[in-house]
Amino acid sequence: MTHEVEASSGNVYADLGSHDAQQMQLKAQLALAIGEILQRKNLTQQLAAQMLGMTQPKLSNLLRGQFRGISEAKMLECLVRLGRDVEIVVGKESNAPGTLKVSFA
Repeated sequence: MTHEVEASSGNVYADLGSHDAQQMQLKAQLALAIGEILQRKNLTQQLAAQMLGMTQPKLSNLLRGQFRGISEAKMLECLVRLGRDVEIVVGKESNAPGTLKVSFA
């Protein structure tokens, strides 16, 4: 039995045909960073939710990858509340469509 293997584009949401693949990839990266910071701080979800200005169920959803109802702006605000500096850089104009990416220092 042979199986075909398809190379990933690097964005699972694009590979699955999601219309908002770039945004979903960005949110996944932000959610992962938030989760890692909370884990290092050893906070309960209830305490972390209060600190981040959201309900515990909403935080739980975010940490489980269910973040469609949470804006990128809210997620960036969470990182700031967790003591991280957030800097948004708009690159130079080009003829090709722009890209949306996040990098962590």
